[in-house]
Amino acid sequence: MQIRISSPWQHELNPILVLEFTDVPLCSSPPIRSFSVTASSDEDIEEWKPPEPKPRALTKTGRDQTAGEKKAPAKRTAKPKEPKEPKPPKAPKLPKEPKPRVPRKPAAERKTQARKKSDEDEKPGEDKGEKQTGCPEVETAEESGPSIRMKEERVSFIVSEAHQADGWAGEGSSQAGLKAKKEEVEEEDFRFDEPCQKKQKTSGACLGQPTALPSSQAQALRNELNMNWDLIEVLSILTCVERWVCVNIVTLLREENTVPFMVRYRKDMINHMDADAVRDVQLIYEELCSLAKKTKSVIQTLKKDGVLTDELEQDLRNCRSADELDHVYSPYKKGSKLTKARRAKALGLEEAASALMEKPHTLDLRAWVKTGTEGLSSVEEVATGVEHILADMIAKDPETLTYVKTLCENSSVTIQSSVSKSALKEKEQDKSVQGQKKPGAQQNKNKDIDKFHLYFDFTSNIQRIQPHQTLAINRGESLKILTVKVNIPDRVKSDFTRWCINNRWRPRTFAREDLNIIIKNAVEDSYKRLILPFLTRSYRNKLTSAAEKESIAMFVRNLRQRLLLCPIRGCVIMGVDPGFRHGCKLAVLSPTSQIIHTDVVYLHNSGQQREADKLRHLMIKYSCTKVVIGNGTACRETESFFADLISRRYFHPLDVSYCITSEAGASIYSVSPEAVKEMPDLDPNLRSAVSIGRRVQDPLAELVKIDPKHIGIGTYQHDVSAGALKAALDGVVQECVSFVGVDINICSETLMRHVAGLNAGRAKNIAEWREQNGPFINREQLKLVKGMGPKTYQQCAGFIRINPQTSARSSPHPGPAVPEKLAAKKAKGKTGVNISTSFNPLDQTCIHPESYHVAQRFLSIVGGSADQIGSAGLQQCVESKVRSSSVEELAKTVDTTPETLKLIIDGLTQPPGFDIRQNFGQADFKQGIVSMSDLRVGAVLTGRVDNTALFGAFVDIGVGRAGLIHKSNITLDKLPVSQRRRSLALGPGERVEVRVLNVDAQRGRIGLDLIRVLQ
Repeated sequence: MQIRISSPWQHELNPILVLEFTDVPLCSSPPIRSFSVTASSDEDIEEWKPPEPKPRALTKTGRDQTAGEKKAPAKRTAKPKEPKEPKPPKAPKLPKEPKPRVPRKPAAERKTQARKKSDEDEKPGEDKGEKQTGCPEVETAEESGPSIRMKEERVSFIVSEAHQADGWAGEGSSQAGLKAKKEEVEEEDFRFDEPCQKKQKTSGACLGQPTALPSSQAQALRNELNMNWDLIEVLSILTCVERWVCVNIVTLLREENTVPFMVRYRKDMINHMDADAVRDVQLIYEELCSLAKKTKSVIQTLKKDGVLTDELEQDLRNCRSADELDHVYSPYKKGSKLTKARRAKALGLEEAASALMEKPHTLDLRAWVKTGTEGLSSVEEVATGVEHILADMIAKDPETLTYVKTLCENSSVTIQSSVSKSALKEKEQDKSVQGQKKPGAQQNKNKDIDKFHLYFDFTSNIQRIQPHQTLAINRGESLKILTVKVNIPDRVKSDFTRWCINNRWRPRTFAREDLNIIIKNAVEDSYKRLILPFLTRSYRNKLTSAAEKESIAMFVRNLRQRLLLCPIRGCVIMGVDPGFRHGCKLAVLSPTSQIIHTDVVYLHNSGQQREADKLRHLMIKYSCTKVVIGNGTACRETESFFADLISRRYFHPLDVSYCITSEAGASIYSVSPEAVKEMPDLDPNLRSAVSIGRRVQDPLAELVKIDPKHIGIGTYQHDVSAGALKAALDGVVQECVSFVGVDINICSETLMRHVAGLNAGRAKNIAEWREQNGPFINREQLKLVKGMGPKTYQQCAGFIRINPQTSARSSPHPGPAVPEKLAAKKAKGKTGVNISTSFNPLDQTCIHPESYHVAQRFLSIVGGSADQIGSAGLQQCVESKVRSSSVEELAKTVDTTPETLKLIIDGLTQPPGFDIRQNFGQADFKQGIVSMSDLRVGAVLTGRVDNTALFGAFVDIGVGRAGLIHKSNITLDKLPVSQRRRSLALGPGERVEVRVLNVDAQRGRIGLDLIRVLQ
């Protein structure tokens, strides 16, 4: 049996790759995956992907197969048929099926459960066609058992290795000789119109150990939240992750484990989920906890106000989303007027409303008339009060809300935007004073109005609207340029009214005609006045939430690829911050990023020859062959100046080339406290030049110094939640820094802050300890640092490297000096164990200290030693041993899990100084220049993706303006297999071949068509 041993980083770091092959969840969750807790899958999956008959047929088959069961699938069968059936007798029968089982569960969740059950039932006997709706890996896993499932999980990385530009080819393992048996995984289920990446799928054939939550712990969780629903069950439904995985993730999070630690060292517990998928589960878990906390606060407020009843409290505790909670709570808010229903209840009409539903034959409205009392002075007023109470009851009934949501799901609900009257008025005023000179503010306002011309008459199905369209509409509405409304078909109202009157809100006994009219009026009033606004708000909130999540996901993907660009090592670099009046700031950096020289040259004034001579002198003096130019003001002119000198061989004998890099955030960083501390004697303008040069030398080390939102990635940054965006980007920075690893003896304090488990205070303590005691000799010495407790050490130790070259750098410290320090620390109670002062070769690997004893046992089995780490001899020993015995068998021999053993093998066989970024794309250096006027329609060019947005990818083709590949031109046949499951399929840094479709010189826009992704 041949087994491929791949790097742990391939699985951890590249969510795009992992999600490419594992992003189809078992329950076939729709693209907009969690608008809110109550409606995580309101849209039908068929609406989001290109029309394919097979998936629909498959879904129908799944429904038919499970129709006889008592579970949710039976409801799923009936729902689509109801709107098509005009006969009244059919309608009343629909809601009676779900009522006994889950009377308060939203339709969206029942639909999700139905799909999950349906998928499980279908898998054993279906053909390859089902791979478009199911997950091939899941099916194979269930048929072949856990061992095959595990092997396929590893094989998925081999397929993705074909894509060099993505940076994952080859860096995963140093064992070139170990090949994997390739499985048939060519069948793809890629959907281009899918706005959100799907969750990490988990299958019935578990990779880890399924764990049942102990009853005491489950009860403790329920008591802690004090809600009427089970946290794990809801979390599993919303994330499409199995219950046992949710249990483990919640347990790990409650134990304060970080996401990078869980993804690398607890794979068996989280079923090999990637960092993004774990973070999604964490986010929804936090949302549910926040909802429980808010519910508790609302209950206390209502109790204090004296309006809390047992029924109201139960309604509040049944809420599964902030929308539902707000719907129930809004009538009781202090600021709100007394609602019509509460006024009627205050008059004592609640008993009459109850009698109308329970014993209508005994109800006489005339008995409730009280002459002279407002609201009770006539039979008509009494009837109106009863109607208001009934309308309120209908609007808050969970089963009724579930039914109306189901009707909306099966109808064509649209969102419509149009230009507002105030914007039209401003435009007309602008035309009337067209000849007059307008102030700058007025001109900007008119420009803003013109930006939204696409949405002046815009209509889209709620299930098909794209995230960027949602965010654009929201922005236009907030600027009072657009008016937006949600259109729900009239058929929903008629079906809903008929169902309420004939079924849910039908009196228990015979009711007179006048009483039936009251019920009908109450239903219509409830729908128009209460339910319709609730549905509108709910849809808008869902769309906004989904669009924000996709926008943040785009930021995350872009930032990850920007941080993981391959560093340019071993050469002197000149960073140039271009400018006109104040000149171009220069910084010459050594191969280790030390500042050798700084200067200012004025390339765009008179005396250019003198400045060119100065440049040549600096380049030759420091043997500098690489120039990095920031893409800000005067970039194009500075690039032209250098290109002209290079074409004239002005720097001969040096072979000089240059590249353009983003300078976003460089100015902000140059005046930050970190920059002042790092470069106290430099002018802020020169600090910018240093930052620009270092961004190419080591992108990760330099970009972590800058707030991620200032790096210039993604779109609609100011339209999404600032807190959610910051949390997501900080998580990605921590993930990248941790998985790349840091040499604790030479890394900056700023970089150290982003290692999993560390923060600013602990990083400062480590830097101070290093300054006082010299370099760390082994990982154990981290325990001596102030603030480094057992949990912190566990989280960060595996991501910290102790390299022999740097640990021995300051070895002049006498040997006994460290033990003396240790003794002092021990006296203070810092540690009660002896800390070794010798170098441990395992400290330079990704192997966690908790697995060192396993690594030593494995080394003894293969006949190697720790001193041979990364050597060809040890690789051969490991390779032969793995060939003779499977990883699973060896794991049992050394008493560990296969996941841990694979990690240990990777750590032992990777060469010293191994960097997971070594095969990622680097900055493109060039020697010539092309202008926008040189472009012709049909011209074929190569470029590099500069940024990706929700509507396409921007590509730098070297003409000073990025061109746009619209997402409609990113088609399946143009992509490598490894990229076909991403929502947009391209990311920053990837090299592409493109064709020019159109050039708009006046607006500075270039339209491109993707030809292929360059490997």
